[in-house]
Amino acid sequence: MAIDVEIGVLLAIIGIVLLALELVHPGALLFIPGSILLVAGFFYLFFPTYLDTAVGPILIVVVAAIATVIELFYYRWVAPVHHPLSTTVDSLVGEDAVVTVEVVPDTLRGKVRVKSEVWSARSSVRIPVGAHVRVVSGEGVSVSVEPVEPAPAS
Repeated sequence: MAIDVEIGVLLAIIGIVLLALELVHPGALLFIPGSILLVAGFFYLFFPTYLDTAVGPILIVVVAAIATVIELFYYRWVAPVHHPLSTTVDSLVGEDAVVTVEVVPDTLRGKVRVKSEVWSARSSVRIPVGAHVRVVSGEGVSVSVEPVEPAPAS
């Protein structure tokens, strides 16, 4: 009986430490093992007779499944899905931009600012500095643009 108490306390302490580490450093994926060890520790402390039956392991598996679901919601809250951190020309198609260096037809002399980045631009028509354009395609490190009407001021 004393060994059950010692094992229970040890498992519960390890479980609490893992849960605390997960709260301090989200993303370490310690929520599930911490929950399982904590529940297993409580079983050793308060219901040691259940561990000798099929009920104990089944309850621990149920707790693991619940912890998994909780962890998924927790990580979605802590780290919501965001756009990719790197930009590719494919991700710029459809984006609005402003011409910073005049776009000359069939050359790569023009430059456009798309969001916070400046890209080499080409077009089949001349587009002056300050004009609003839309990215229609991209290749390598340059984009193809077409002029658009500026949005009306509200």
